[in-house]
Amino acid sequence: MSTEKLQLYKCEVCGNLIQVIVPSYGELVCCSQPMKLQTVQHDSTEMGEKHAPKLEFRENKSYVQVKTHPMLPEHYIQFIEVYKKDKSILHLKYLNPGEIPEFEITNFDDDIEAIEFCNIHGLWGEDKND
Repeated sequence: MSTEKLQLYKCEVCGNLIQVIVPSYGELVCCSQPMKLQTVQHDSTEMGEKHAPKLEFRENKSYVQVKTHPMLPEHYIQFIEVYKKDKSILHLKYLNPGEIPEFEITNFDDDIEAIEFCNIHGLWGEDKND
């Protein structure tokens, strides 16, 4: 088994979440069990609308928002990542319950993608049908 740069793996026992920085071979294990690869979900359903990060470009700035997602202690966006499509640059913002789920990056071109991780519903990306 091989890994790819920026993939996310989650331990189904303790909840540890790791991101691949340097791809390699081998199985990622935590709590004596294989970790589960987190796949980015995309859809245009109500669930997707609440989770899909929205990218907006204006005045040499990139804005990312997850507009309608709750930010409650029991259900919230844990982080938002914005990265160049070639995965050469990564920007990461951790979030806490009660915070506004948005991320502003300056001087970034439009060759980027955004993902967010919900503590209950997992990994989400932009709806490609937008």
